[in-house]
Amino acid sequence: MAQRAQERGDAFPRAPTQQEWDGMSVEERAQVVESLPGEVTWDEMAMPEGDLHSQAKLETLDVLRGFFSRQGRQVYLGTELPVYYPDERRFAPDLLAVRDVETHPRQKWVVSHEGKGLEWVMEVHVGGDRKKDAEYNVERYARLRIPEYFIYDRARERLEAYRLPTPEASRYERIAPERGRYRSEVLGLEFELTGGTLRLWAGNALLLKSHELIEEAERRAEKAERRAEEEARNREEAERRLAKLQAELEQLRGPGTRPPS
Repeated sequence: MAQRAQERGDAFPRAPTQQEWDGMSVEERAQVVESLPGEVTWDEMAMPEGDLHSQAKLETLDVLRGFFSRQGRQVYLGTELPVYYPDERRFAPDLLAVRDVETHPRQKWVVSHEGKGLEWVMEVHVGGDRKKDAEYNVERYARLRIPEYFIYDRARERLEAYRLPTPEASRYERIAPERGRYRSEVLGLEFELTGGTLRLWAGNALLLKSHELIEEAERRAEKAERRAEEEARNREEAERRLAKLQAELEQLRGPGTRPPS
């Protein structure tokens, strides 16, 4: 299917060339953006690959969104968003990231309109023809000068990563892992495949998924509650002991005895 889509690429909508875009008025540009579809056809996409595919994609998206939100950074993150480069066949990566842009929801990414191309892409492969992700996209994304491209191959339980050596380059170089982690210079994070799960690191800090953050917060709340209960019990016990000591002291003083002034 992917091969057929490549052969029929000219039949699908394309964004105008950059030269054509530059010659348009503001109104004409708006009309072009509006006319470009916000979805891709089945002929252009790989076959659905089930939970293994969707979970890996959405869990990674969840971790990235949470991290950049806590950092207060403007990083747009999209999944299967139609992307239009000038005069290029559209495509919809599993995950994409662009820094320092508005993070409002989008139906499409038109490079000429946004003024910026994609900066990081990840494809998740589970089954079917691996050449689309591992060969064709490696060439295409490099030619489009997307700085980094990651492939999470769940079928082989393997992670691959590529980076352009310079902004002007059009061929990728492999990113070599360090201690089993692949560093993304674009995102400032490290990716590690461990126990069949893709994990992300910010330095020495493991980035948690939303449900893990909730569970961690619940554990901390329970721990704080137990600590508060223990402190309350300790205070009550200390007050009882003090009251007992005061009573014993009164008995030792005897009736009518007053404390010295």
